[in-house]
Amino acid sequence: MVTIYDIAKKTGFSVTTVSKAINNYSDVSEKTKKAILQAVEDMNYLPNSSARTLSTKKSWTIGVIFVESLGIGIKHPFFNEVIESFKQAVEVFEYDLLFASRNLHGSNKSYLEHFRYRGVDGVVVVCSDIHNEQVRELMANSLPSVVIDLSSTTSSVVYSDNITGSKLAVEHLYSLGHRRIAHIAGHESTFAGQERQKGFIRAMEELSLPVLDEYIVNGQFFSEQGGYDAMKRLLSLEEPATGIFVAGDNMAIGAIEAIREAGFDVPKDFSIIGFDDINIAKLIHPKLTTIKQQTDLIGKRSAELLLEQINTKEKLTKQIKVPVKLVERDSCRKI
Repeated sequence: MVTIYDIAKKTGFSVTTVSKAINNYSDVSEKTKKAILQAVEDMNYLPNSSARTLSTKKSWTIGVIFVESLGIGIKHPFFNEVIESFKQAVEVFEYDLLFASRNLHGSNKSYLEHFRYRGVDGVVVVCSDIHNEQVRELMANSLPSVVIDLSSTTSSVVYSDNITGSKLAVEHLYSLGHRRIAHIAGHESTFAGQERQKGFIRAMEELSLPVLDEYIVNGQFFSEQGGYDAMKRLLSLEEPATGIFVAGDNMAIGAIEAIREAGFDVPKDFSIIGFDDINIAKLIHPKLTTIKQQTDLIGKRSAELLLEQINTKEKLTKQIKVPVKLVERDSCRKI
């Protein structure tokens, strides 16, 4: 069996340096770390987990929480893509992920108590619910954490630039000649829903376009059904909008279905633009114009931020806003 001493002999570095590199200590240069990790891979070195836990005082486990209101859990496209990127970034340093059960085995333990009991080194939370008390308790605690899709001053957070993305959407519709522009919004209890509606209103005001109450419709929790129901309401107006900015791609798909059922066409009769750029957006007909969230970058930045806290043993309250971009496809047209 290959030992840490074999790695040290092969690379010419001390056992201490090799150990620090393997455990991602900050006082080892990237060049040295790269050489050592390459040797680890070449020699198929597998550290004993119990020994490593004792020597480093780490469990090498990161807790994962996902809080959403649709009840679809890991199948949610945003969560799936972000956590996959996060996993790829932390597994390089041999961390395992521990997903919190939604009911925590029927106990009354909070997320914080659960992860304290399991001895995780840190926690990543995907949560849009600004009112979730258990998440807020965890964010305020000294346990290293990073929260995705939420803004906070008590914890490190990573989120997309929702306001700029919404402005890009409205400006795109405006550039195509649309002046009656409506918004299917995410639920007001969600951070993304609030920010995207705020961006919509700001863009409309900057373009000197009227913000009509009946043109802002609640699409609930970003589901296809929510988008479908909201579009039905917009279609019932005496003077419907010609362009609709939808706060999520799933809702946009539901909105397109409602338009078709009413005997209209996208983009001939209505232009639709979504937000997220989930995989199916480029596969539906018409292919959906949308605002792309960089889920790979969100996951990577979240991992870096959490590992920094774990390694320095210091709770950080950094905020990282990840840029978004417009992806033009076929669901909008010039009028």
